[in-house]
Amino acid sequence: MVVNKFDHHLPLYRQAEMMAAQGIDIDRSTLAGWAGQAAALLDPIVARIRAEGLKATKIHADDTPVPMLDPGRGKTATARLWTYVVDDRASGSANPALVWYRFTPDRTGTHPQTELKSFTGLLQADGYAGYDKLYDGGRVREVACWAHFRRKIFENHATSPTPLTIGLLERIAQLYVREAEIRGQPPDVRRRHRQDHSKPLVEDLRIAIDDALRRLSPKSAMAKALSYGRKRWIALTRFLDDGRAEIDNNIAERAIRSIAIGRKNWLFAGSKTGGERAAAIYSVIETCKLNGIEPQAYIADVIAKIASDWPASPASRWDELMPWNWTADRAPISMAA
Repeated sequence: MVVNKFDHHLPLYRQAEMMAAQGIDIDRSTLAGWAGQAAALLDPIVARIRAEGLKATKIHADDTPVPMLDPGRGKTATARLWTYVVDDRASGSANPALVWYRFTPDRTGTHPQTELKSFTGLLQADGYAGYDKLYDGGRVREVACWAHFRRKIFENHATSPTPLTIGLLERIAQLYVREAEIRGQPPDVRRRHRQDHSKPLVEDLRIAIDDALRRLSPKSAMAKALSYGRKRWIALTRFLDDGRAEIDNNIAERAIRSIAIGRKNWLFAGSKTGGERAAAIYSVIETCKLNGIEPQAYIADVIAKIASDWPASPASRWDELMPWNWTADRAPISMAA
């Protein structure tokens, strides 16, 4: 039931209707209660996913709006689901990939600042100002997203293509060609390759952007797009000097995609508790998928074990239940690329 809702995007009322058509009469409130119980049983797994993630040296972060029912006003308010992803497979790491989500009633910067207060390392994210305090003091270093910068240029190109937009997009495409050549290689190899091949391309791109900004009206849409990149140039070019970093934040954007699809079907979170429940279950399902594990098989097995005698087991045995260690009789699905 929870996999149908959060992975296959079937709201509980539709599941109740489907069950009723098969002669199984289960009230939607009962299904909601079961979802809450499942989330409670999975809470230790979610807590350990988060704890392991905060030990990483690089985290990808993003957020997306989620409507939340506001009974006092008789309408919905705009809440947020934040994602935090650790996935270093592109830099040759054998450490497990994982993701956790947080639900918040608003988008104030205190949320990521609190979530990552113990984290030290690279943070790949967009230019949201709420992250800025994390970068003070150097404990967390910003890595900006070339895909995000490219998108702003492409938006101008889509409405008014010019030799400038064509040239800039081609230059950025060449950076991605160089990245494809080192995908899966260790950080030191990636850094050397970027220094030899990508750094000259980036320098030529900077010169082209600065030349364009001298000629464009500061109020033009294209000048604003280019200024966005130049203001973040240090963060945009940080990937050249650190082989752990990625060229973009697509890892986090992919983790948000399932939320965006599901949001179209379940419409809104019924409450803050419901949003937090969704964040917990998404954390488990999406971490399973990152590790090539079929979520329904995993959740069915793990909640049964946790509900029986697992809490009385030695703490070290909890590692056996983590998605990257869990095994089942059936073979896992293929790992994501």
